[in-house]
Amino acid sequence: MPNNEKKIENLKTLVIVPAYNESETIIKVVDEISHNVPFADIVVIDDGSSDETYHQAKETGVFVLRHPFNLGIGSAVQSGFKFALEHNYDVAIQVDGDGQHDPKYIPKMLELIQDNVADVIGGSRFLTKEGFQSSLLRRLGIKYFEILFKILTGKKVTDCTAGFRAFSKDSIKLISKVYPDDFPEPEAVILIYKAGFTFTEVPVVMRERLGGQSSISGIKPLIYMIKVTLALLMNVLRGDRIE
Repeated sequence: MPNNEKKIENLKTLVIVPAYNESETIIKVVDEISHNVPFADIVVIDDGSSDETYHQAKETGVFVLRHPFNLGIGSAVQSGFKFALEHNYDVAIQVDGDGQHDPKYIPKMLELIQDNVADVIGGSRFLTKEGFQSSLLRRLGIKYFEILFKILTGKKVTDCTAGFRAFSKDSIKLISKVYPDDFPEPEAVILIYKAGFTFTEVPVVMRERLGGQSSISGIKPLIYMIKVTLALLMNVLRGDRIE
């Protein structure tokens, strides 16, 4: 076994899978994670699904937390981070329940955390521009956020809306307390920088969702861009350091 695999297996790792009406995909997602990182624990956060997501997740034998009703992606992910903090995990990795994120990249993320390359590692589909690149409108929106992040933070973030990320033990403490509700992925990056943590991206190939429906469709991407812009500006203008 290569040395890097021995190293990452020593990390107490939790994979957090937020899921809302993902009965078509949740078993496959859990199976893929288990195959690629068999030493990691998995917790599925069923965010008040109206389908069989909860029961199917329970059948896989992993940890499953259930919200009594739909609270939104931010609350679902934060529940996972609170679980990670409570159980003293070294690394927490966020993976969507719709099958877009390929768990084969998790070992590389763990290596970078282990080697202290950054406190938070984000997967970006735009560093090598392979695989599913999303719709033209969404790509334009993500490019807009890349420019906005550069202006606001001086940092280049090519895929700030992606929810495929690995968090170190110290950053878990932060994010379990302040993970945003409304626009969690972009706002989380701002909060990470404001708290003095480091963030870097690694190239990943993402896939089209295997089931379910996106919550951002039709005219919603434009509304999303406006709301996220305002939220990011407010976070930066507040100026206070997060502890």
